[in-house]
Amino acid sequence: MAYPAESSFSVLDLAPIRQRSTAGESFRNTLDLARHAERWGYRRYWLAEHHNLPGIASAATAVVIGHVAGGTSRIRVGAGGIMLPNHAPLVIAEQFGTLESLYPGRIDLGLGRAPGGDQQTARALRRNLTGDTFPRDVQELMSYFRPDDPAQSVHAVPGRGLDVPIWLLGSSDFSALLAAQLGLPFAFASHFAPEYLHAAIGLYRANFRPSESLRTPHVMIGVNVFVADTDAEADRLFTSLQQQFLNMLRGKPGLLPPPLDHMERHWTPNERSLVGQRTAVSAVGSPGTVRTRLEELLADTEADEIIATAQIYDHAARLRSFELAAEVFREIEKAREGVLSAVRGRL
Repeated sequence: MAYPAESSFSVLDLAPIRQRSTAGESFRNTLDLARHAERWGYRRYWLAEHHNLPGIASAATAVVIGHVAGGTSRIRVGAGGIMLPNHAPLVIAEQFGTLESLYPGRIDLGLGRAPGGDQQTARALRRNLTGDTFPRDVQELMSYFRPDDPAQSVHAVPGRGLDVPIWLLGSSDFSALLAAQLGLPFAFASHFAPEYLHAAIGLYRANFRPSESLRTPHVMIGVNVFVADTDAEADRLFTSLQQQFLNMLRGKPGLLPPPLDHMERHWTPNERSLVGQRTAVSAVGSPGTVRTRLEELLADTEADEIIATAQIYDHAARLRSFELAAEVFREIEKAREGVLSAVRGRL
């Protein structure tokens, strides 16, 4: 399995269902964004598994990945991620073996340990919950992609022998340590769990063991990226995500709300602080403001990749945000390559 050594930038889509809209529209918007992202040079387009959340349409994640991969031609498409506790490893191996067979060389499989919903939903998805079997399930899943082993009686068909890159995803240190032990790339959900970012990636790098698929640690971080022509307009677009987090804090998750001109009258100082903590790893503003923030995050974390997500209500504004972000990302990569070239020139 080959993983990129260079820094790159990707899209994480939660397939948001807007107020006064439907899941069908969400999927049409997802494919439209993916096609634009491919033209704008994004490396990956990932979708995330969530359940029992009215504002997120990507519950049947492998199905939506197939929808996006079938409507694009080059961009890598994958799961960011599949919540493995909800599924038998063989089923996921067969699903992603099917996707890789249909769209060879373009499928990524990110695995998460959380259920992607509340405990009642977890019980409805996987009736028999028998403790934390995630490490064992990950290794079982990996075994289904290996070439035929005469001692192996159960095979993933399709799946066996296919090159499906596996990532571990996390919002704490558990998956960081497991990814290090297995020699897998690690993606951290800093777009909603920023407080554990440095501890998790530090643990991952310190304990990394090279594997056949990955010789050195490889870190991706999630960032909320909201770009508009002005700081004020980007701040306004960002209020949709702020409202979404606020509704979840209040125990009332709902559809993605339209942006507000002012948030102050809609939350208490304590709620504002809590939402601010959850969304701390964000880059919001005009292209110049966003570039400065992204460069700070890259310098602070030394991440190999950034995956950008944006819960923006208006589809045209969402497209514009990712278009502007792509220009910023290209500028950052050009600058970083210039630094590397200068260093190589002095050696």
